[in-house]
Amino acid sequence: MYAIVKTGGKQYRVAAGNMIIVEKIEGEPETMVELDEVLMVNADSGVTFGAPLVVGAKVVAKIVEQGKNKKINGFTFKPKKNESRRYGHRQKHTKLRIESIVV
Repeated sequence: MYAIVKTGGKQYRVAAGNMIIVEKIEGEPETMVELDEVLMVNADSGVTFGAPLVVGAKVVAKIVEQGKNKKINGFTFKPKKNESRRYGHRQKHTKLRIESIVV
């Protein structure tokens, strides 16, 4: 059994026991979160597609850790103006363990 969920503007294929890294979700480690935006569920009885969401379906996950992604270094340069700028960015993320898919 697996499902496709949407969180943080991205879609993920999840099954019970999977570990996924998503955009930051508020919460402490070892707390449970519910992902309500389920787009598709593939169960033993067949495939259920949502229009746009599957009614009554949710994915229960446990927060494993909060962290930051790898640093992205940026550089802008404007010729003939003697202007340049360096910047860095580290996106925050949440690591989730999928506990169950409820239909």
